[in-house]
Amino acid sequence: MAAMSTTFAPLQNDTFLRACRRQATPYTPLWLMRQAGRYLPEYKATRAQAGSFMGLATNVDYATEVTLQPLARFPLDAAILFSDILTVPDAMGLGLSFAEGEGPRFAKVVRDEAAVAALAVPDMDKLRYVFDAVTSIRRALNGRVPLIGFSGSPWTLACYMVEGQGSDDYRLVKGLMYARPDLMHRILAINADSVAAYLNAQIDAGAQAVMIFDSWGGVLADGAFQAFSLAYTQRVLAQLQRTGADGADVPRIVFTKGGGLWLTEMQALDCEVLGLDWTVNLGRARALVGGEVGGPGKALQGNIDPNVLFAPPERIAEQVQAVLGSFGPAHTDPATTGPTHIFNLGHGISQFTPPEHVAALVEAVHSRSRRTLR
Repeated sequence: MAAMSTTFAPLQNDTFLRACRRQATPYTPLWLMRQAGRYLPEYKATRAQAGSFMGLATNVDYATEVTLQPLARFPLDAAILFSDILTVPDAMGLGLSFAEGEGPRFAKVVRDEAAVAALAVPDMDKLRYVFDAVTSIRRALNGRVPLIGFSGSPWTLACYMVEGQGSDDYRLVKGLMYARPDLMHRILAINADSVAAYLNAQIDAGAQAVMIFDSWGGVLADGAFQAFSLAYTQRVLAQLQRTGADGADVPRIVFTKGGGLWLTEMQALDCEVLGLDWTVNLGRARALVGGEVGGPGKALQGNIDPNVLFAPPERIAEQVQAVLGSFGPAHTDPATTGPTHIFNLGHGISQFTPPEHVAALVEAVHSRSRRTLR
């Protein structure tokens, strides 16, 4: 895969990657979780053509098309691969399907010793459609903005693998964790090694940054989070290759929804960026983990409430200002590193969001964060 690197165009807008590396940027870069998706009429049209969600995700041309759709509308600073966090357990043979109007569902669940014993890191060739999509998207972007690859975290994947679908109370997965921690640790170890192989293959295919979505880490008790989520996210990070297909370093982002309580512990993760949900005060997060100019620290990503996007544009602009103000002034010295902020939602965009409100958000972030580098 890496041999194709000569076909990738040079990057025209590296603001997002610079912010990931805690380098000074002339404005706060922005992308949105689930930016390619159900709030866009053009996405719905393409999905109808594909016939199903998996038909969309497993077709390289469709996945490329929907990844680029939001960039045709909005001057976002990064693209994120269109895929699903559950492709990895699907490749393990659990049989993923999406019913119209419902969430994901697995045909097989992992709840007993026999099912756990049968688990193994999948053959990455089963996920070739994802890696082909990464290369196709990277080529189609033609250097416009960087491409982010991603995976679910080991714990988040385990939630779906044990529950068989989304859950309100995580009764089955937490029940297994408390009753048989040995089985849960085995599931998580296999998941971590699978996620690392999966992200490395995305990096080889052309991903310029990678993100681990620990969507359900925040449902864990203190202590359980560290043992069953954080430790396995770190196991993934420890195995990730640092250099992309074009020879550049590949920043790593970790987002734990509901993880604000554990920021100081997440500071020790071997990653460049920590994503924050809307419950976290950005200024406090910066003081805890953002570091000083010239010193080490984490770049921060987030964290406006996605429901702000249902308010009128002038209210959206006020809330953007509040988020930018909460982070405070970004550092402006191009000669060194320091605290940086990547603007994003505190979780994925709602399918009911008016696209013109997204345009207002993007415009407000870019215009209100402009600064002169010294």
